Amino acid sequence: MAYKTLLVEESSGVLLVTLNRPEVHNAFNDELITEAIDLFRNVGQRDARAVVLRGSGSNFCAGADLNWMSRMISYTRDQNVRDSANLAQMYACINECPIPVIGRIQGAAIGGGVGLVAVCDVAICTRDAKFGLAEVKLGILPAVISPYVIAKIGQTHARALFLTGERFDSERAMRVGLVHRVVEDTTALDSAVNETIEQIKTSGPQAVRECKKLIAHVVSHDVIDAIPYTIEAIATRRVSEEGQAGMNAFLKKEKPPWVTKS
Repeated sequence: MAYKTLLVEESSGVLLVTLNRPEVHNAFNDELITEAIDLFRNVGQRDARAVVLRGSGSNFCAGADLNWMSRMISYTRDQNVRDSANLAQMYACINECPIPVIGRIQGAAIGGGVGLVAVCDVAICTRDAKFGLAEVKLGILPAVISPYVIAKIGQTHARALFLTGERFDSERAMRVGLVHRVVEDTTALDSAVNETIEQIKTSGPQAVRECKKLIAHVVSHDVIDAIPYTIEAIATRRVSEEGQAGMNAFLKKEKPPWVTKS
């Protein structure tokens, strides 16, 4: 499918997904939401090892498009429910993407843009990047993105940032756990993203996918309830073709087949 608001390229096992609305700082509207759902709902069928989510121009994502928001003012409550459900589905599709999602964050990530950062498995930003959960400034809430943002930064930081709506810098973003690495500029940003991709490529492709399932299961269950799943998960991987190949390569001090193949 050809997209209007997203640029999608695949190269060397990496799917590059670019938010392509630089004239509005990559703010999303209903069209971008629909296209992102379509893309990420089917990403697992691709033979890619990683997804890089990035923004065109000088900013990552300014959140919701103003023209899109202006229409919401006249929406009924039921229309707002349907609209918000579509937005929630976009975040869920990215969050549940079976392939690792790497966020390449430059410039501003505001409101829903912070939500996109939160659903990335690895988020890397430039030192001058700016963040903000400014919904309360408009008399609304960061509601749809809250499950993902709170899962990343925890309740204590969510209280401070949700309630004040204040802007915060890259150092604070890393300190609260929203991003994982801060680099000096966009050149270093590309290098850091490539380093992360190379780390992923030296890991078992199916093991990486199963790791995402493992994390999702463990965090959604009490410890005692998660234990049976973890036992089955490791036993299954040990006897799998990939697990056998990886362990044998390690014992023989050789490279595993997915490394030699690449």
